[in-house]
Amino acid sequence: MLILDTDQTRAALPWGDLIRAVEAMFAGECEMPVRHHHDVDVPGEAPATLLLMPAWVPGRYIGVKLVSVFPDNHTRGLPAIFGSYLLSSGQTGQMLAVMDGGELTARRTAAASAVASRHLSDENAETMLMVGTGRLSLNLMEAHASVRPLRHFHIWGRNAANAEKTAEEARALGLNAVAVADLERAARQADIISCATLSSTPLIRGEWLKPGAHLDLVGAFKPSMRESDDEAVRRARVFVDTREGVLSEGGDIVQPIRSGIIGADAIQGELSELARGTVRGRQGPNEITLFKSVGAALEDLAGAILAYEKHRG
Repeated sequence: MLILDTDQTRAALPWGDLIRAVEAMFAGECEMPVRHHHDVDVPGEAPATLLLMPAWVPGRYIGVKLVSVFPDNHTRGLPAIFGSYLLSSGQTGQMLAVMDGGELTARRTAAASAVASRHLSDENAETMLMVGTGRLSLNLMEAHASVRPLRHFHIWGRNAANAEKTAEEARALGLNAVAVADLERAARQADIISCATLSSTPLIRGEWLKPGAHLDLVGAFKPSMRESDDEAVRRARVFVDTREGVLSEGGDIVQPIRSGIIGADAIQGELSELARGTVRGRQGPNEITLFKSVGAALEDLAGAILAYEKHRG
């Protein structure tokens, strides 16, 4: 059985290959039950979350990811997310591989945003604002840069020192990145805004979005969480990774639907429809687009198969 640690998992998932694999899986025939989502009490701290995400391609592969999210891990100097991915044969059930679920999650999440960006963002986008300084931030910048000619990266976080550190790490990867303190100013300038936070109140205001902007909402994975306000969904054409997932878990969409700001029919399409070409993405240079993701198990399966087959040769 193949076992891949964090570094090996990362090396097996280069951006170009991974983005193509994720888009192909959305366009294909993957079976994906709704994920199990359980709140877990942590005495004296914020509640944790346990996620179980199964998916399979009949006759080929079966996979399941086990993920824990502990929001207060930052007080221990630990990542908020830990997880493992188990890949098995879809013909025999034999276990084939175990790989680092955290690295797989970070990369496949960013790859899904890049797939959406290929369909929704301005093809000439040059400036990206990254809101959040966690594990996903570098991945999201690299993934978006692999599909758009981005030249400038602005990074904002609640902790200025963390934003500076993330900008330094981004520069080490060859990205022209700087930390910014004025979120509104940076948002008004950005062609692409990507948010990856655990915020429960809006960070990005719809009135800040310039004509042609693309808003990529990756964090806020519970109905109680939110990274954008009502005006953002009013102004934008809205797309999601999966309707079922977002309508049950994505606070950026669930909350304005519950309050009557928009209806469920405001969702223009999901990634499978964009990947298959049955729904049109960006329709003009001044159109504002919004992509909300909560994660889909088929993204993990696509990455796990890619990693396994690369190592198998």
